Amino acid sequence: MSIEQQHVLPSYLRADDLGPWGIYLQQVDRVTPYLDSHLQRWVETLKRPKRILIVDVPIQLDDGTVRHFEGYRVQHNTSRGPGKGGLRYHQDVTLSEVMALAGWMSIKNAAVNVPYGGAKGGVRVDPRTLSRSELERMTRRYTSEINIIIGPNSDIPAPDVNTNDQVMAWMMDTYSMNLGHSSTGVVTGKPISLGGSLGRREATGRGVYVVACEAARQSGLEVEGARVAVQGFGNVGGTAARLFVDGGAKVVTVQDHTGSIMNLAGIDAAGLAKHVAEFGGVAGFHGAEKIADEDFWAIETEFLIPAALEGQITAANATKIRTKIVVEGANGPTTPEADDILRANGVLVIPDVVANAGGVTVSYFEWVQDFSSFFWTETEINERLERVMREAFAAVWHVSQEKKVSVRTAAFIVACTRILTARDVRGLYP
Repeated sequence: MSIEQQHVLPSYLRADDLGPWGIYLQQVDRVTPYLDSHLQRWVETLKRPKRILIVDVPIQLDDGTVRHFEGYRVQHNTSRGPGKGGLRYHQDVTLSEVMALAGWMSIKNAAVNVPYGGAKGGVRVDPRTLSRSELERMTRRYTSEINIIIGPNSDIPAPDVNTNDQVMAWMMDTYSMNLGHSSTGVVTGKPISLGGSLGRREATGRGVYVVACEAARQSGLEVEGARVAVQGFGNVGGTAARLFVDGGAKVVTVQDHTGSIMNLAGIDAAGLAKHVAEFGGVAGFHGAEKIADEDFWAIETEFLIPAALEGQITAANATKIRTKIVVEGANGPTTPEADDILRANGVLVIPDVVANAGGVTVSYFEWVQDFSSFFWTETEINERLERVMREAFAAVWHVSQEKKVSVRTAAFIVACTRILTARDVRGLYP
């Protein structure tokens, strides 16, 4: 039975092309039979975003012309707390994608047990085509347009693809100007000078590494000497790669939007990070040889870290993958069909909703610090992050072993139970 036959779909999506939202729906369907019967009556709430805002974002360009961009902010579920989720700038952003990312944020926050719901934002723009002043004007206009639904107690944006601490600073300032006083807690991932948290920039990549080590321990693998493949060498992939190297592993292949490279003796992760910062991608790095993009997936490794965009591991390439453990640094990088193929081939997949939750965990720490106006040291933050990630992984791993399901399904069981229990005890108003 197709997804559109199983679900009453909203009129604003195409039934023949559901995009990432269709993947999210399949994942919810897979977990539903494992939920307690009294919670299953609420499961439809997981399939319907609480609130969707689509906005026009007009700005004046440096040459005096006016250009319009399409923006979104989706609040998927707020039963456990305010919405929390990043903002991405990308020319191919769609409503379906932002809906799915918001849904995954609901699951992720519940899986690591931070008191947030799920939200996400996006603007259809290639930020490389804008000057810094144009990017600032677009960010401020977008913030003003979604101002009616965000706030430190309602919905808290953070950086995501092509956004950073400077974008968050502009958002925080715009919201505060409209409010009439400073509100540092409206966004996370801010500069340290504006109430940002130490350790936030590396938090997602650090969480990926911590969870990878826990998965390796449960699987009887040694990190020292392990071979690692990384797709995407931005903040998440680059940080995870460096930590793997520090732990005695070697990164043997890397792929990003500029191409794929390989060095079986080990790639200099620090040197590659400098190259990417200077040239915008891994292409042309002298410490490795260029390979075809399709060959990246077939290189034998112990760990594969997809840390780019969603939908990268599909039925078309999953059969080529020769790794022991996939640790999802990106959101939604593996399709359900690919998930089944990897599991049948004995590949352990640690899902995004656990593996890359380090960023939102330290965002939670930042939010708490902003409210209390008391800030922790980076050592304290990293220690707290690692404890949260290990406890979350342990809980999900236990359910996976107990119910003999994939780690992804186990994560959804843990998360959906927490979300729907909150929905159940809160009831419906009015």
